[in-house]
Amino acid sequence: MNTRERDFWSERSAPRISPEHFNEIVATAADLAIVLDLKGIVQSLVVNPLNPGLGRLDHWEKRDIREFVAEDSLPKVERQLKAYQDGDADSIDSIEVNHFDNANWEFPIRYTMHRTGDKELILMLGRDMRPIAELQTRLVKAQLALEKDYEAHRDFETRYRVVLESARDPFVLVDAGTGRIVDANGAAGLVLGADVEALVGADFSQEFDGKRNAGFIDALINATAQDRSTGLELNTRRTKRAVTVTGILFRSSGEKFLLCRLEGVGSAETVAEDLATILSALYRDGADGVVITDRNGTVRYANDAFLSLCEVAQLSDIKGNSLSDYLIRGSVDVKVMIDNAGHAGKMSVYSTRLEGAFGSVIPVEISVTHLTARADPNFGFVVRDASRMELVRDTAGGSDLPPGIGEGTMQNVMDLVGSAPLKDIVAATTDVVEKMCIETAVELTRNNRVAAAEMLGLSRQSLYVKLRKYGLLSKND
Repeated sequence: MNTRERDFWSERSAPRISPEHFNEIVATAADLAIVLDLKGIVQSLVVNPLNPGLGRLDHWEKRDIREFVAEDSLPKVERQLKAYQDGDADSIDSIEVNHFDNANWEFPIRYTMHRTGDKELILMLGRDMRPIAELQTRLVKAQLALEKDYEAHRDFETRYRVVLESARDPFVLVDAGTGRIVDANGAAGLVLGADVEALVGADFSQEFDGKRNAGFIDALINATAQDRSTGLELNTRRTKRAVTVTGILFRSSGEKFLLCRLEGVGSAETVAEDLATILSALYRDGADGVVITDRNGTVRYANDAFLSLCEVAQLSDIKGNSLSDYLIRGSVDVKVMIDNAGHAGKMSVYSTRLEGAFGSVIPVEISVTHLTARADPNFGFVVRDASRMELVRDTAGGSDLPPGIGEGTMQNVMDLVGSAPLKDIVAATTDVVEKMCIETAVELTRNNRVAAAEMLGLSRQSLYVKLRKYGLLSKND
């Protein structure tokens, strides 16, 4: 059987298909067939009777097809018509067109363009793309549903991890069927004397002296079934600590699990004591200054590193004083930091200058944390000498750029040389820096114009003039 194009329609005496059957064949071979002249006027069309979804389109005849083509598809139709007008079009071409009719509903059609015996006419055979579009829509919805489920799973896993790690008591999740550890928190790792990564997958019974898997999990389940407050008294194999293991049996995805809690000597109390000892050493011997104040900024505690920055000998010299006494912008700096930390829980970086007892001024970077563990909330300030960092940056990069101006910005300024007078370049650069500083001050003070003006060393009137100049009034009002 030969199906090549040059042989498919060859017939010496007469065509294989009589003219009276040609319309019927075209109508059933395509969902929509249109005879179009080179000006775009629909001369005739026929709709596949097997596809009633397209409805009646008789009103298209003798009208410009552009009237029924969506705006995004018009360029495709115009290109094809121009190609046929210029005689440059191939005998068969394919375009996808979005149609709409007087009822204001849309449907996509993929056309193949065919020459006819008349040079002024084009035969367009169209295939309805709505089933494919609907399938694509369902696939997209399915993908979105999968992504939503995945995000929900990640959200649940994150919450689970945060709860597990923030728990002060040691917890171990054990597969009740195999007796192997599925998960554990850091506190459990300290009690059992191993990293959490090493514990996962290990036999839980092997973490205790004289215990074997056979019967150990059953004994733990039986103790749990009798009373959740009772458990098994064991000694850990690595750390030799006496602990009481209590468990909660539950089922998830058809499998049984035990959430085991390790209590006794060396549990949460010891972990907290160890952590308190480490943090006390970090506070006492740390390189960065640490200050604890009340909600008003009054100093309650400070380490030796901060005393050195302030050039004072002992804590009693500054205890009870306001932290603002040692900052170059005084109460403005303290208010900005406390307000931001009180609202968000913490403030990562705040740059200012610290003034010592003998008048020396150094740049510092401060991070603030709102401490809510006590009934009367405090604020913890970590103060770092930024002059050392500036020295390191200068040594490493050798850059003399002003703070806040990166090399990319300076390169843009240098690119203007030769295309504008020096006066205009300097003025434009000054405006950029000034706008950045004003935006930063307004953001740090949470749109407190008085505090922002004081931080910038401007009067309120001058600040309003500059806000209006840079179009910042509407954004922050």
